[in-house]
Amino acid sequence: MQVLPFFLVYLLPLGVVVGYLLGGWCNFLTPFVTFVLIPVIDLFAGRNTYNPSADEEKIWNELLDFRVVTWLLVPIQTALLFWGASVVADGALRWHELAGFVFGIGTSGGVIGINVAHELVHKHDNWERFLGNWLLWLTSYMHWGLEHIAGHHAKVATPVDPATARLNESFYRFWPRTVLGSYRSAWRIESARLERKGHRVWGPRNRVLRDNLLIVLLIAALGLLWGWKAIVFFLVQSFVAFSLLEVVNYIEHYGLLRVRNEAGEFERVLPKHSWNASERATNYFLFNLQRHSDHHYKPARRYQILRHRDDAPQLPVGYGGMLVLALVPRLWFRVMNPRVPDEMKELHGREVAAGNLPA
Repeated sequence: MQVLPFFLVYLLPLGVVVGYLLGGWCNFLTPFVTFVLIPVIDLFAGRNTYNPSADEEKIWNELLDFRVVTWLLVPIQTALLFWGASVVADGALRWHELAGFVFGIGTSGGVIGINVAHELVHKHDNWERFLGNWLLWLTSYMHWGLEHIAGHHAKVATPVDPATARLNESFYRFWPRTVLGSYRSAWRIESARLERKGHRVWGPRNRVLRDNLLIVLLIAALGLLWGWKAIVFFLVQSFVAFSLLEVVNYIEHYGLLRVRNEAGEFERVLPKHSWNASERATNYFLFNLQRHSDHHYKPARRYQILRHRDDAPQLPVGYGGMLVLALVPRLWFRVMNPRVPDEMKELHGREVAAGNLPA
């Protein structure tokens, strides 16, 4: 029974199809589920701070059911994308139907295509990593999997991490910094790896170049099948998907920093370096992504055994409500700045004084 609530995310592709069949403003059904219905359910379902026992962890970690829930989403999201391209190319949708339809598939791409990919690329199993990269392919964000593992997890809550939002930085300033910065970081990571192995950076072994080629091939295939409208559709839904990822990145580490010693080395990553939330419905919907403090503390944990951490800073509401706040900077600063721990504000002041962060 523990696995059943995680099927909640299947409402997203279902909402796109049902909304299309009903027509009109119903094409916004998937965004409505994501940004309205799930946060409202959270208000009634409350918080879930239960942590599995050691025996439960061992059992749940090995249960195939929890893995199949994520695996099945790969063919579903793939079919949704290609079907969506054909629908858009047909040109029968009115402007508001088209907007809702594309935004819905982009939302599904952000929650399924990237969030589920996040779960899968962290695994040691080659099959799961392949599935995770496939999902990132569908959102033209394949470099992110490489950067997230080798870059973000090592540099999180430091001034050099492009995915850590700084104190008093709005989402609109953060977005270009993290989008461009994560790509540059992925390139540097891959270049360093190839140089260590004695290989050419501009060669077939470069994973970033290979990923770029795969994305170009996908765009070309969509264009050959359905024309320029399918290409525009793919690029727009990708933009929506990875922008949802980046607003979540903004929420997860806003204003948090690690201590730097006299040698310039940072302390180890601890639960206090990520914001935590325990809203029940959203955690089922996002495969416990809101238990992000534990994910950074123990990155190898599977989603079903991630733990609630009382020793982490707590968000006032779940990700749905926080996303709305993030889009309104004055409201975000008013709500979040008082919640940033004083020690983090002091660290921010030190980094600014040292010239490592902008004033």
